[in-house]
Amino acid sequence: MSRTTLDTPPTAPDAHAPLSHGLKQRHLSMIALGGVIGAGLFVGSGAGIAAAGPSIVIAYAVSGVLVMLVMRMLGEMSAAYPSSGSFSAHAERAIGPWAGFTAGWSFWVLLCTAVGLEGIGAAKIVTGWLPGTPEWAWVALFMVVFCVANLAAVKNFGEFEFWFAALKVGAISLFLVLGVLAVAGVLPGTDSPGTSNLTGQGGFLPHGSEGLVVGLLASVFAYGGLETVTIAAAESQNPVQGVARAVRTAMWRIALFYIGSMAVIVTLVPWDSKEVVEKGPYVAALDHLGIPGAGQLMNVVVFVALLSAMNANIYGSSRIAYSLVERGQGPKALGRVSAGVPRVAVLVSCVFGFVCVLLSHWRPDDVFPWLLNMIGAVILVVWIFIAVSQLLLRRRVEHEAPEKLVVRMWLFPALTWVALAGMAAIFVLMARQPDTRVQLYSTGGMTLFLAAVGYAWQRARAAR
Repeated sequence: MSRTTLDTPPTAPDAHAPLSHGLKQRHLSMIALGGVIGAGLFVGSGAGIAAAGPSIVIAYAVSGVLVMLVMRMLGEMSAAYPSSGSFSAHAERAIGPWAGFTAGWSFWVLLCTAVGLEGIGAAKIVTGWLPGTPEWAWVALFMVVFCVANLAAVKNFGEFEFWFAALKVGAISLFLVLGVLAVAGVLPGTDSPGTSNLTGQGGFLPHGSEGLVVGLLASVFAYGGLETVTIAAAESQNPVQGVARAVRTAMWRIALFYIGSMAVIVTLVPWDSKEVVEKGPYVAALDHLGIPGAGQLMNVVVFVALLSAMNANIYGSSRIAYSLVERGQGPKALGRVSAGVPRVAVLVSCVFGFVCVLLSHWRPDDVFPWLLNMIGAVILVVWIFIAVSQLLLRRRVEHEAPEKLVVRMWLFPALTWVALAGMAAIFVLMARQPDTRVQLYSTGGMTLFLAAVGYAWQRARAAR
């Protein structure tokens, strides 16, 4: 059979990898539910509101549609071929080893860097509660806790995420209920703002189309982290069912948690309020309602969201690295498994994350910004690999194993092409904005470098 045959991929499939299957269905269900509520939503959405004003709702709706399409494509492939390598393994199967190498290692760099950034964010919150304590020490503590948990067993990751997700879902659901009651004017002690905040202070588009573009770019990157459930599914008791359920509920989760909460916030709070950026939009909205202690409670939720993201990214980065090594695309030491856990990969991912934290203190003006710019558009690169892989694999699956299409992309191939066009449009918009142009070029440079290395490795392997 050729390399493109589905049933015989060119390298050892993850199905035979010695990872454990310690994640239960309740873990996977809650990871899918809570994973959509990321730190980017709580922390990064304030800048988007400041740029786009009330039109941030449109920005989140547009980017949300794109994310739904990407998740549907990824879900189709992951349900057919569950793998700890997720989109990286799919890209290798569909396009070639160089594509899997490029997608996998670029995403690994993104996740490891994000671990450090989320640790810094969580530490800033703690130092606000406990002034005078060293920020780096808190980051080190968080890193040790989650590193040890992930080293022990995959079920520890699952339990942490289960309770983290439960808290996030409960908190944002309560926020939405209170917000809707306040907007309707039936919450005791509050008057309905009507449409004053949507049409005042410059109107619905206070900064015009340019502001909407900035808000759109901010909203796209707030959705990062949705891929974790397809990585975790490979270690669950029923991966196909888990992926199918997660993907099929993605639409209402994105609509409710992201678009719904943005609509509540910009209706309740003037978009140009400085508290939206300084305190965060959720804290600002609750403080605006005058609910005693609610704003501080939301700070606790943001803190939990950051810790949850740290935990998920340590897990995801270690599994991506493990899958790459299993397919012969990385140092063999990273693929060593003990008690069903790729412990060396966990340790290396944590060390990389902590190095990023140290760079933020040692080289805050050159190396650290360069690293942040380099990962700035990685998620878009990954989405393009997902879309191209799905275009190629769908035809093969239909021809060779149609029974594996448990999840199907809507209106294939039309919506896949629509998604690709949307990604291309976002790249163009990034190139037009000075702040994101540097990210685009830096990420492009890293992607081209990894693609060249991956292609050289592919050619060398083929020549043996």
